Formats: sequence, structure tokens, C-alpha cells
Amino acid sequence: MRIVLDGMGSDNCPEPEVQAAVEASIKFGEEIIIVGPADELAQHLTQYPTSDPPVRIVDAPDTITMQDKGLQLALKAKRKGSKTSMAVGMDLLTSGEADAFVTAGNTGGALATAYYRLGTIPGVERPSVSTFFPVQGGSCVVLDIGANPDCRPEYLMQFAVFGMVYSQRVRGITDPRIGLLSNGEEPGKGNELVRDTYPLFEKSGLNFVGNIEGKELFGGEVDVAVTDGFTGNVLLKSSEAVAKLLVDTLRQELTSSSRTKIGALLAKPAFTKLKALLDPAEVGAAPLLGVNGLVLIGHGHSDARALVNAIRSARKAVEADLISALKSAIEERQADMNTEENA
Repeated sequence: MRIVLDGMGSDNCPEPEVQAAVEASIKFGEEIIIVGPADELAQHLTQYPTSDPPVRIVDAPDTITMQDKGLQLALKAKRKGSKTSMAVGMDLLTSGEADAFVTAGNTGGALATAYYRLGTIPGVERPSVSTFFPVQGGSCVVLDIGANPDCRPEYLMQFAVFGMVYSQRVRGITDPRIGLLSNGEEPGKGNELVRDTYPLFEKSGLNFVGNIEGKELFGGEVDVAVTDGFTGNVLLKSSEAVAKLLVDTLRQELTSSSRTKIGALLAKPAFTKLKALLDPAEVGAAPLLGVNGLVLIGHGHSDARALVNAIRSARKAVEADLISALKSAIEERQADMNTEENA
């Protein structure tokens, strides 16, 4: 298995990427390909003992930064001879030299580069960025969380299929429960998009449990939560902010006096478990679903541990043959739609 790691993705690149590449090659016993400025990566690589198998460097002198927007970003993503670490890394997928690409870089850049260089799975209207939310009893796949601020019902229908297939093939959930994020559980609730999407979900044949609010999402009542990219992004960032506020407040209160410090010491195992639950580094990265290649996107704050876990997630997706499963599901969905139209 050949995993490509974007050497210029994280906020502190390339140090976490180089460390992760070495650790992953040893941990998984496979060659890790790291893309970025060759001289810079090689210099950082000398700080670590030689791994077995060794880390392979592929030169990519340019990078997509958080400052790249609009036309500049599109040109870096689309240009045939582009030498950004994302472009070079994804070109390794199209040439068959690698099986998956992992980055902790600019999400918009990863989406644009994947769209132009890999294309979408035949029949896919829009690719979707997914993520994992910690919920009661485990985690929930939420999509879209930013790729498509403006959606149509048929986009959300495909997002539901993406989430179902990913949950089945990678997470091992036989019949994933799918919910449509809304401001109320009743079928008539929600904005126009939600109300128009609900009937599609009802007759889809998926395990659709209905509209869900935040309490159902975080209560662990669904395995897949579907929404548009605008709502999903607001939900993600708000949830991260609230989680940080709660943890910081508890820490401050529990260390404010000698008496509470004793309580904090006794509660340390519980806080360790809570920290792991809320830590995105535990999963490392989430897949960009709908593009014709395995691309996983991690958090910009990713450290080496997060990136090793991201590589582990990529390996699971490769082992599950996720792209083939998604293609089959989309083909089946299109066949069903054609049958309905001709009936």
C-alpha cells in the first residue's frame, strides 16, 4: 500500500509531516511518500534515524497556502504543470503510483486540486467534505462541512449515500442510521432545502430516521448526519468552540483552590477520557467523498501523532476499497432513478 503525505500541509510544516512519515513507515511497515520541497524535506529527515522501509521524497517546490484564494488558487490547482505539494501528490494517484493522499493543508485547496486533477466519480454532482463528531457511544459522520455552502436536494441525497457507504465499508456499520439536520424533528420543519430533501430521503431505501436536531446528533441516535456545507461548517466551528470553552472552564475551576485541585486529581482519568473524545488527532483526517481518488484532509493544527492516525485512516479506506464501493452505490442510485423516471 502506498500512502502519500503532503509535506507542506500543517501549520508547522514540514516538521510534523516528516516525523509522521518516519513513524508511519516503521509502524505500518510500508513506504510513505512525502511530497514537498525536496531539499527542505531531506534536511528535516536527517534528524531521524533511517526508517525501514525508508521514506521516499517526491519534489514539489510550490505550495498552496491559506492566503491563496479565487483565481490564484484555481490556477495552482488546475494548471497542468503545477508543482504544488497537493498537485504533485494527487498526480501520483492518477498515475497509479499511490493509493491515497493525506493532507493537513488548506481545505479549499485540497478540494479544488482534487476536483481538477482527479475529477468526480461518474454521476456525482458535488464532492463533500466530511468529518467525525464525538457523540454518545462513539462518533457520527457529518457531511457536508464546508465544500458546498449552497446545495440542492439531490446533492444532499448523494451526501447521504457517501456517508452510508463510508460507514459500512470503513466503520463496519451494517445499516447506518441517517438523519437530516434540521431545526425540528417533524417532517415539515426546516428551510426550503430541508423540506424539499425530506421526501427524497423517505423514498430512498436508506435507513433514514428522519429530521434530527443537535440533541439527536450528539445523543448518538444517528451514524450519518447530512446537511449543506454552510450549516455544517457553522455547526463544526461552533461545536469546537463550545467544547473548548467547557474544557477550559472546568480546568480553571478545578485548579482554582487546594480543595478543588484534589478533586481534579481524583477526576484525572475522566478528564483524560474526555480529552481523547474531543481530540481530532485521534482520527487524524476525514475523507473528501465523491472525488475519483482517496483524499483525506486533516486539521491544520495536526501534529505528528495526528498525521500518523490520518495515515492509518487512509490505509483503512484503501483496504475497504472505498472508491469502488462509492462508484457502485452511485451507479445503483442512478439506475433506480432512471427506472422511476421510465415507470
